[in-house]
Amino acid sequence: MSTMKFNLQITSAKSKARAGVLETAHGTIETPIFMPVGTAGTVKGVHQRELKEDVKAEIILGNTYHLYLRPGTELLEQAGGLHKFMNWDRPILTDSGGFQVFSLSDIRKIKEEGVQFTSHIDGSKHLFSPERAIDIQRSIGGDIIMAFDECTPYPCEYKAAKKSMELTHRWLERCCTHMDAQPPLYGYPQTLFPIVQGSTFTDLRRQSAEFIASMDREGNAIGGLSVGEPTEDMYSLTDLVTDILPASKPRYLMGVGTPANILEGISRGIDMFDCVMPTRNARNGMLFTSEGIINIRNEKWKNDLRPIDLSSDRYVDTTYSLAYLRHLHISKEMLAAQIATLHNLGFYLWLVKEARKHILEGDFEQWKEVMVEKVSRRL
Repeated sequence: MSTMKFNLQITSAKSKARAGVLETAHGTIETPIFMPVGTAGTVKGVHQRELKEDVKAEIILGNTYHLYLRPGTELLEQAGGLHKFMNWDRPILTDSGGFQVFSLSDIRKIKEEGVQFTSHIDGSKHLFSPERAIDIQRSIGGDIIMAFDECTPYPCEYKAAKKSMELTHRWLERCCTHMDAQPPLYGYPQTLFPIVQGSTFTDLRRQSAEFIASMDREGNAIGGLSVGEPTEDMYSLTDLVTDILPASKPRYLMGVGTPANILEGISRGIDMFDCVMPTRNARNGMLFTSEGIINIRNEKWKNDLRPIDLSSDRYVDTTYSLAYLRHLHISKEMLAAQIATLHNLGFYLWLVKEARKHILEGDFEQWKEVMVEKVSRRL
């Protein structure tokens, strides 16, 4: 069975920015790419048709922890996997559930075997082990699945970070062994990405990146960043890790970030990003645009009858005005969240595709400097 292929097309001469093509069983992804987060089998408030036609998403995320608790793997297997259950025929990446076990569930007992936790839904007890996380992700059927890791909080003491990283590495070996022994359930290949940890300690990050690279999987991820550490630390640690991870494989920076974070990540050699920010912030009335950040609740937009984004040709941006969207938000209308979500996701996808275009044209760095400044300002 053919596995995922990554073809690196070009690397910038002036930074580590790169453009590539990722081939999966459910289609091709042009990198750098942003992946909308569809936690429970839905990108909140967005139809699958809109994801394809308006947002132009090439791959979305599903969440192992949430899907395991609801609707459960039995129903997902009956449906033929998450793709068929939600009627999405493009690639899906599932995270391992590690982050949610550590952030959402009440009682956690971390042992060598795995993590015991109680459901945030009904208080029932569960055990996630590396093997169990792989089995659940086999049932969900994502094209790319993540190793089960322990996520350290920030700030974190060196000793705790080292112990956690070593446990993550031992769990990774178990994930790989189990993954390679279990065939996929739905007749197409799945690809396992290991995750670099090590908190904010450069020697631990280096050690983890070297270990992850030595496992020689088809792609690699960087976890445990964007958890509250200073932005400069996130950038320098990303830089350090991408120098070690093999250039021939896709690199995924988990949970990042703002439009500026994404552009800085691209310039440091990252190919894949995901974040709840465009969707979550949309529901709170924050819009990201190519000229800066709009808080639609502000009085200043009350009588502004211009389209949401003059520089965009996307459906919601040309159809609705800022004043109308503000009115919907102030009135707590459901449509407000839908319009803002479609706008933000459309903008995030536009941003990475624009970055890709400039990498291929050879002027990414100049364009990035201008864009980072623009997308960071408050309008």
